[in-house]
Amino acid sequence: MKKSLAILSLASIGLAALPAFADDYVIDTKGAHASINFSISHLGYSHIIGRFNTFSGEFSYDPKSVATSKLNVSIDTTSIDSNHAERDKHLRSADFLNVEKFPKATFVSKKIIADNDDEEFDIVGDLTLNGVTKSITIEVDKVGEGKDPWGGYRVGFEGETEFLLKDFNIVQDLGPMSQKVKLELHVEGVKK
Repeated sequence: MKKSLAILSLASIGLAALPAFADDYVIDTKGAHASINFSISHLGYSHIIGRFNTFSGEFSYDPKSVATSKLNVSIDTTSIDSNHAERDKHLRSADFLNVEKFPKATFVSKKIIADNDDEEFDIVGDLTLNGVTKSITIEVDKVGEGKDPWGGYRVGFEGETEFLLKDFNIVQDLGPMSQKVKLELHVEGVKK
């Protein structure tokens, strides 16, 4: 009897030590509850604001163990939209995104670093854009999570990052004030 109690005790300790499992989510682009936006200074006088209209992605998320979460996103670079047809045509050219050769950009997380709490964290991962892969860090805030009116479960985040155009072989030089692009991300995921 003592032996079986000892085995049960060890088993319960072992189960308690097992990591929690993350839930899997799909980014809700179908319902247009997510967006990838960008802004870049125009010669230091104003900002050009735009977005990518077509993208998809999935992530796993465990609020009790944020560091075990993962994210991967695929962006159709031909869907760039700055609300100006001629400029968008130029942005799709070899001067910028070179979409004929590289019609897709991707982001794959490598590491999640929690900040002060599990509601704010940094996602470190590989961004592949214009045929170049570089590590970037996205600063993320959790917006909220819970049941939706249709019987599903959702979680939402917002994040931002910035990088130099030249780091991704974007050759067009618009002057010293227009070297850096800022990405602003709004992601709502639906639990699978």
